[in-house]
Amino acid sequence: MTAADRPGGPVRPYVITRGRVQPPRRLPVETLLEATGTADPLPVTASRHHRRLLSVCRNRLALVEAAAHLKEPVSVVTVLVGDLIDSGHLTVCSSAPLASDRPDITLLQEVLDGLRRKLSA
Repeated sequence: MTAADRPGGPVRPYVITRGRVQPPRRLPVETLLEATGTADPLPVTASRHHRRLLSVCRNRLALVEAAAHLKEPVSVVTVLVGDLIDSGHLTVCSSAPLASDRPDITLLQEVLDGLRRKLSA
């Protein structure tokens, strides 16, 4: 008997995602996720993987970190995240910097010009 044959053994990724290989939305691995705290419970049909994912996302967590906690591939967790976002149980917190946090374009141009001078010398 192999580990895959035993109850509670490894589960194939296509079983976890119910045969879906494309997530409903493209999310970078650094996307921050957080449980919405909605009063609506997960449906009875939600898998144990959905429940575990929602549990680890009670605190803000990156997609890649959630995958590590679940010990599942990021592609599988991305499909599960899409399900929970669609059901309103998870929300995506923007990880993009605010416009005011971005460096000044003139400063970047000066750095680029300096590097070009240094490399051409």
